[in-house]
Amino acid sequence: MIIVADSGSTKADWKLIGKQGIESVGTMGFNPVFHSTEVIKRELDKALGSTYNRDEATHVYYYGSGCWDEKRQEIVYSALRQIFSRADVEVEHDLLGAARATCGNDPGIACILGTGSNSCLFDGHDVTDNVTNLGYLAGDEGSGTHIAKKLIRAYFYRELPPELVEALEQVVPGGKDEILDRLYGQEPPNVYMASFTRFMGAHRDHFFIQKLLYNSFVEFIDRHIRKYKGHLSLPVHFIGSIAFTFQDLIKIALQERDIQPGVFIKKPIDQLVTFHTQQL
Repeated sequence: MIIVADSGSTKADWKLIGKQGIESVGTMGFNPVFHSTEVIKRELDKALGSTYNRDEATHVYYYGSGCWDEKRQEIVYSALRQIFSRADVEVEHDLLGAARATCGNDPGIACILGTGSNSCLFDGHDVTDNVTNLGYLAGDEGSGTHIAKKLIRAYFYRELPPELVEALEQVVPGGKDEILDRLYGQEPPNVYMASFTRFMGAHRDHFFIQKLLYNSFVEFIDRHIRKYKGHLSLPVHFIGSIAFTFQDLIKIALQERDIQPGVFIKKPIDQLVTFHTQQL
């Protein structure tokens, strides 16, 4: 059995590929910046239960947010090795997964816009350049967290139009106190902030929301994509729920800068399954 996993900070998709076909499993997202080996193992144990024979796993290919160096990869690797003790385990950054899912074996620029954001230059085999992602505290431009920060600031600073204030307070009945409690009293705050993107999607036709979204995507394009050598001649691909949901605005911002939009994929897991099964 081959297992392929793609994990963001909020959710993770798992595909178990065996003789009987392909089974799908969903778990919480794992990020070694926030989660220990023990937490990852415990949550996976609960999700898998006794339904699956773990000893049948021969290969595990895991792509995850936060797995950018050996130290953080080891946190996830140790958990997976305890669960799939007979399997060869590979833990890679989610950027490589994004590149393989969107570019295949061709050069391109691969971007992730979900709870967080990231990007890379891909030569068809390896990631060759990456503009540093500063995370939700100082970066994550274009992500659900970044967009939510703009919305929350507009709400608190009395810049949100009255009709949007009324709509937001129906979704968050506790108002400002509830938001502050959730932001500073619970972990991780980036996941809570990203939950506001549902509100943005519901009100995407409002000019204020469109402008807020557009400006966030422009920040991502200008600070990341435009820094890559050859960005005007390569397709720029996107994965993630934010990119997929608001691709119309992203395409406008790209085309205004003579940048070629590529594919937009909500979840890369199916493309990663295809990639790895073709390597067998």
